[in-house]
Amino acid sequence: MADFVNNLRLTEIATGDESGSWGTITNTNLTLIGEALGFATQAITENADAFASTVPNGSTDSERAMAIKYTGALDSTCTVTLGPNTNSRLHYIQNATTDSGSSGPYSIIISQGSGAKVTIPNGDTKAVLLNGLGSGAVVTDLFASLSVVDLKVQDDLTVTDDVAIGGALTVSGLTTAGAKLDLNGTELILDADADTSITADTDDQIDIRIAGADDFTFTANTFTALSGSGVVIPDGALTLGSTALTSTATELNQLDGKVAKTAGKESIWVPAGAMYPNTTAGCSALTQVELSNGPELKVLDFAADADDFAQFTVAFPKSWKEDTDITFQPFWTVTAGSNTGTVAWELSAVAVSSDGTSNVAFGTAVSTTALAMASDRNDLMVSVESGDVEIAGSPAANDLVFFQINNDVGGSGQTGVARLLGIKIFFTTNAANDA
Repeated sequence: MADFVNNLRLTEIATGDESGSWGTITNTNLTLIGEALGFATQAITENADAFASTVPNGSTDSERAMAIKYTGALDSTCTVTLGPNTNSRLHYIQNATTDSGSSGPYSIIISQGSGAKVTIPNGDTKAVLLNGLGSGAVVTDLFASLSVVDLKVQDDLTVTDDVAIGGALTVSGLTTAGAKLDLNGTELILDADADTSITADTDDQIDIRIAGADDFTFTANTFTALSGSGVVIPDGALTLGSTALTSTATELNQLDGKVAKTAGKESIWVPAGAMYPNTTAGCSALTQVELSNGPELKVLDFAADADDFAQFTVAFPKSWKEDTDITFQPFWTVTAGSNTGTVAWELSAVAVSSDGTSNVAFGTAVSTTALAMASDRNDLMVSVESGDVEIAGSPAANDLVFFQINNDVGGSGQTGVARLLGIKIFFTTNAANDA
């Protein structure tokens, strides 16, 4: 008697049975074998959460095909059960379903019994094995642990899980032809203990981590060594223009034959000729002193009997770091010899902004260390650099700074007239130039 016990559900003719029908049945079986080795499309019922696909006995049907393309519109993940659960076979299954208008597209789940199942994301194709062990039948992803000696990929390669390479990975003559390797912010681990990596999880930025520490970043035109990291360039490997530089001080400070200017401490010279006596308690008016040899001096005389005052203004360069204090160093001489006293100079300042009033008080005056007066007339005296002088008025860019200088008679033992030649003002910049 004929029976349907094989995986393809073909008619198995018992000995002596189907007299007169044997040829017809055999032809049908051959047709079904061809069907089982072919391709078919099955439409899942619209919005179905579960769909049964069972191979019929001895009759043609798309469920028998080795390669099946599932179509239909879904509003959720759908479980497709392949029956009967006693059949063991191989299927290539494509999820070509569409979204019915919800939040898809959706996966399909291939099931045979209560055992393991295989999920096929929308648009993907998988090879699945059905073990046919009845109610507890298991579905296995054939390529879940795929071992390939030589793999050739001619189009996009998408990896959604870990990739482990047990030996050397050699890529030669790689041509993408427009294809891309998209890591989408995923960390690329570079060493055995996973503490050295490259990441691009911030837009337009590459982060380099070495030995567990974030060391370097690349952004659109900038390479940054983070705190605690450094950059070492071998001698001769750094080229400025056409000149290769080594680590000698001369070369590091030179560009095309010129010393490279950097931000930092700068000075400006203010001669006595740029100063004017105060209206009240002012020093003597500017005097030009003719010497018997060489230079003539333009000086302001500060008497020994009281503090005398003079003023001047400075418009600092744009590179000035306005929130820092200044210092000063007076240059001066005396009118007569045989002096036994000392001279100390004081400086105070206030900044005035555009459209601001100039009727403002000077800041606290800061004095230089008292210096002994020269014993000979017209000997040059250079006081030591002062302490920090705070400029009142909250200095800002484009301010005009008013200065007041005086001899500090009470803080020194001045015995004769001190002649001021000028002062050097030291200030801090935060740029190499005023561009």
